[in-house]
Amino acid sequence: MAVWVFTHSDGDGVCAGALALAANPDARVFFTHPYGLLGDLEAVRAGDKVIICDIAFSEDSLLAILERFSAISRDGELIYIDHHPLPEGLAVKDIPGRIVHDTGSSASELTYIVFREGFSDRMSRIAIYGAIADYLDDTPVISQLLCNWDKRTIYLETGILVQGLEGRKREHDFKREVIVHLASGQPPSMHKRLLESALENTRREEEAIQMIGGYLHVYDGIAYVLDFPFSLGKTAIYARALAGAIVGLAGERRKGFIDMSLRTCRRDIDLNRILRQITPKLGGSGGGHPTAAGARVPEENFKPFIEELNKAIKREGMH
Repeated sequence: MAVWVFTHSDGDGVCAGALALAANPDARVFFTHPYGLLGDLEAVRAGDKVIICDIAFSEDSLLAILERFSAISRDGELIYIDHHPLPEGLAVKDIPGRIVHDTGSSASELTYIVFREGFSDRMSRIAIYGAIADYLDDTPVISQLLCNWDKRTIYLETGILVQGLEGRKREHDFKREVIVHLASGQPPSMHKRLLESALENTRREEEAIQMIGGYLHVYDGIAYVLDFPFSLGKTAIYARALAGAIVGLAGERRKGFIDMSLRTCRRDIDLNRILRQITPKLGGSGGGHPTAAGARVPEENFKPFIEELNKAIKREGMH
């Protein structure tokens, strides 16, 4: 029987993956995403154990994924751990396997809870790192775990982890190395290459902050930046802040599509719901969290997308 860990490659996903690996030392770790999960699961064989962390369901392939989950859990074991909102009409009870789902907690916290009985006390740091990385560190569980550590050191270590990973976006071998490092119980600062990457990316971020204004476009309540050579998520944050807009958006052209990250600080705006509603009509897809989400639309539909997004955030803001 093989053990597989499929996880996201951001801070929360890396920490969740590290916790899953610590509890299953012989596991193979792979990075995936909502649109790649179905294809990646083809490598799983009958009788295998599969742990999936921090991967939302793609509505485009939902039925096929649920069928694959059913086959895996029937012949082996499947644990699905996630905190993204489920597609409309899908309930936890409808998902085959062992399902651990809570939109109010990070994937790292949920993974820690699943495997905590086999952990030493110092492994709780990994759950805290992941929670901070996804802005979900004010939950009862994480608050209690944080009482056992110096908050200042924990936040420093999380900053090193997040900044170091940000500079290595698609370097999966490097990120897998970080997962192994964290699973061994060592903090991010003890990984030399991660620390060097964090320092370099922090320097680049300061430069980016000074330059984003030159790429900034504003359409009513939306501030957007296209093809800016920096992290999409961070660029979206700074675009919104610089323009004082409701939503910040950063996108990059790729193979005829525009891939985007969107951010808002408004709690009355649900980006996940809005994107799931408007992107399919424009030949794309989207979703995520209420205040932090992603989308993908054909390049020729980007302007209509901005227009529809603006209408939607105005409607939501009036309720």
